[in-house]
Amino acid sequence: MTATTTASRETLGFQTEVKQLLQLMIHSLYSNREIFLRELVSNASDACDKLRFEALHNDALYENDSEMNIRVSYDKDARTLTIADSGIGMSRDEVIANLGTIAKSGTREFFGKLSGDQQKDANLIGQFGVGFYSAFIVADKVSVFTRRAGEKADQGVRWESDGGGEFSIEMVERATRGTEITLHLREDQDDLLAGYKLREIIKKYSNHIMQPILMKKEEWKENKYETLDEDETVNQASALWTRSKNEISEEQYQEFYKHVGHDFDDPLAWTHARVEGRQEYTQLLYIPSRAPFDLYDRNTRHGIKLYVRRVFIMDDAEQLMPSYMRFVRGVVDSADLPLNVSREILQESKDIEAIRKGCTGKVLGLLADMAENDKEKFAKFWGEFGKVLKEGVGEDFANKDKIAALLRFASTQADTTDETVALKDYIARMKDGQEKIYYVTADSFNAAKNSPHLEVFRKKGIEVLLLSDRVDEWVVSNLPEFDGKQLVSVAKGGLDLGALEDAAEKQEQEKQADELKGLTDKIKTSLADRVKEVRITHRLTDSPACLVADEHDMSGNLARLMKASGQKMPNMQPILEINPKHPVVLRLQNAEARFDDWAAVLFDQALLAEGGQLDDPAGFVKRINQLMLEMSV
Repeated sequence: MTATTTASRETLGFQTEVKQLLQLMIHSLYSNREIFLRELVSNASDACDKLRFEALHNDALYENDSEMNIRVSYDKDARTLTIADSGIGMSRDEVIANLGTIAKSGTREFFGKLSGDQQKDANLIGQFGVGFYSAFIVADKVSVFTRRAGEKADQGVRWESDGGGEFSIEMVERATRGTEITLHLREDQDDLLAGYKLREIIKKYSNHIMQPILMKKEEWKENKYETLDEDETVNQASALWTRSKNEISEEQYQEFYKHVGHDFDDPLAWTHARVEGRQEYTQLLYIPSRAPFDLYDRNTRHGIKLYVRRVFIMDDAEQLMPSYMRFVRGVVDSADLPLNVSREILQESKDIEAIRKGCTGKVLGLLADMAENDKEKFAKFWGEFGKVLKEGVGEDFANKDKIAALLRFASTQADTTDETVALKDYIARMKDGQEKIYYVTADSFNAAKNSPHLEVFRKKGIEVLLLSDRVDEWVVSNLPEFDGKQLVSVAKGGLDLGALEDAAEKQEQEKQADELKGLTDKIKTSLADRVKEVRITHRLTDSPACLVADEHDMSGNLARLMKASGQKMPNMQPILEINPKHPVVLRLQNAEARFDDWAAVLFDQALLAEGGQLDDPAGFVKRINQLMLEMSV
């Protein structure tokens, strides 16, 4: 960041990402320009909330004026629009940090999400923490005049930029705390210099901001609006969650979500309840209709705002919602927590544990109702958030059964991942005599769908769940059974189909194992420590061989996932199962020359078929070529 100084005025260069963003704002996102006012008003509201929280520990920050409000005004002659707040304000360092750089705002992800559709791209702004810069959609110069609460009057700061790559900053006198942002409007933004238009935008996007949004009253006189010297509150300025549900319309719920969720889309569903008893609190929780860009970052901040008796305490209170529900947005307002509550107290508080338990139960209940009564909406939820919800199976023991009932999986009953099945529905359509829920894990849907381990199941018409999400290995390791039915991997342990196999089939299997014992022993000797065991299989109908993990060993897919994540893994020895009826195996039985090459190729093919990687690809190709040449002679 470069700097030049003239007297007390200093000129600095924007961070590179900010320059890119400013160009985007100025040239590409006019189609949804109203977002700038929503974002600046939201920032002003946050500044008021932060002052209220800090003042809990230091009342002097109010500077003998505890009134919180946001003012919106305009000047037609000067062509300016001003948004001012009486919140926490900013120091010089905070101005540079907040307005000159974008730290932890997901800017790279923001640019990566851009689609070229101006309307959709503009909707991303609030989600990525770049809302302030949306001012340049309508302004060719922006001025910020601010002073942090508690600082001296001469510690005011003035920041200005025309969005051209640099900004100026200087220390100035400011008698009051807070921030005033003045937008010098572009020539084509005349309609924003009208009170009725500004009121329309505020009521559309910011009606439920807790602080009153004030504007000068206007009266229609002689075919024009005349501004009066009297303020009026433009927004409802009420905590929507404190009102009775029957007083709130669906549209109002949706508007409030867009404020707390920084989202232009309507929520998928919500739950609003007041809990009474030993612990009293109100919860208004929303499920978004689409996933945020950082959904799979488990360290990302959560979306629940905590209030105590309508006093804002903290944003993104992760203690109020488990990690696997990090997609939930909303508000919790407690009547009982101490006003000086801190993050440390939150982590240890039994009251917070009770609220967390209640909120978790409400969301699970909402999802269960959706799954039962609105399958189309639940399918949309699952497509956006299913992978994250799966994490709860291993994290939330108390609710494991409820979460398991919500899980959806692809299966051999369908050709795509779009059609999924719940575990209870899988059980309902089990074949007569089937006692287990069968599944296969792989690193992709196609790999799972085409796994050789499924061959005997297809032959007998037995449905198998196809698990291809990385989290699925975590799920099945923590979900040994559902509704009394054991979950069994088709690629682990010995194959036992129970009553699904008749006595004649079992006798034939035993006979073949005895007849080919010499062959299996010879292959085991040839492959040495690459395999734990070699045995006859009855899983296969078309493939010559497959690899399975011993019953208590880690699956091959899990081992590969852990190795890919950088974890050191012990040498895994799978079991090689061979198909006694396959021509390749029959040829191997009679092979005298190059037996070791045939055995190695059989093993390597089985490894590739289950998605594994060869230790010596060149050696594999060489063996294949040599064997092909010999067969052609």
